[in-house]
Amino acid sequence: MKPILTITGSDSTGGAGIQADIRTISSLGGQAMSVVTSITLQNSLGIQEFYDIPAPVIERQIDAVVDDAHPEVVKIGMVRDAQSLYAIVHSLNKHKPQWVLYSPVVSSTHEEQLMSDELIQLVQSQLIPLCTLLVVRKRDAHHFSAPNVIQAADNHGMCNEICSAIAVFLNQGVSLDEAVRKATLLVPQHQLDNDEVSPRIVNLYREFSTMQEALCSHCHDVNYYAGQLGVSPRYLSQVTRRMANQTPKAIIEATLLSHIKEMLDKNSNASFQTIADTLGFSSQSHLSTLFKRLTGITPTQYRNNHSLHSIKTK
Repeated sequence: MKPILTITGSDSTGGAGIQADIRTISSLGGQAMSVVTSITLQNSLGIQEFYDIPAPVIERQIDAVVDDAHPEVVKIGMVRDAQSLYAIVHSLNKHKPQWVLYSPVVSSTHEEQLMSDELIQLVQSQLIPLCTLLVVRKRDAHHFSAPNVIQAADNHGMCNEICSAIAVFLNQGVSLDEAVRKATLLVPQHQLDNDEVSPRIVNLYREFSTMQEALCSHCHDVNYYAGQLGVSPRYLSQVTRRMANQTPKAIIEATLLSHIKEMLDKNSNASFQTIADTLGFSSQSHLSTLFKRLTGITPTQYRNNHSLHSIKTK
């Protein structure tokens, strides 16, 4: 698997920037390579000073990494001046990675303005047309227009975490929709908006999310997951409601639905019974019932619609 390239600033607190990107990418099993655009002098009280890396140095950093490793997924964060922007845009046009994710840093958590209005306009015209997806803070979303946008909570480093997680899942070969689903499940917005959630609850939620993603084809039982995690089903339900405003059953069913769609999309010859057996359903009827309840259409209708769309786009 190829490495993921992150192009952004250095955050001396470790809560965002290059440090946070490398941490998230590594924790999800990816390999991160980095290009630094700016060095910040900051702490919990805010940013004291910047040292912006000269644009030619940014471009040479990108060339050095891309020439050697050829990353297919590039994540971009802090860009503070027009020359740096042009250097990045030139490199993207030259190397043409498959996926470009952008998490613009318009202002800091302490509301320090980090991008001028002129730079925002240049980003909109020059960089965003090259991007697959934008992950932007809710308070900054009005600055940008793009076909694919995710609005994240305003907390320090949250856009980083979601965007980096999406980068990892795309690098693993899943679709954009699936990568977004998995990332937002792992980094739920309800938790991000609430600083009072304890580390115990956060860790338990993530353990459950990871476990059910890995095992849902073998087990759909909430009681099983609760037992494996050493908690009661009721407590697990309280955790998932607090973190994601969903029940454990709803999370498991959403994962199953994603796997069903993936199998319907990728293997047009697979029978519904084969898919049901592969994903641990008791019968084809059980699979069809769940699919229709969650989507409003049958698996047959979904497959026919997908086949028709494929023909039209050829």
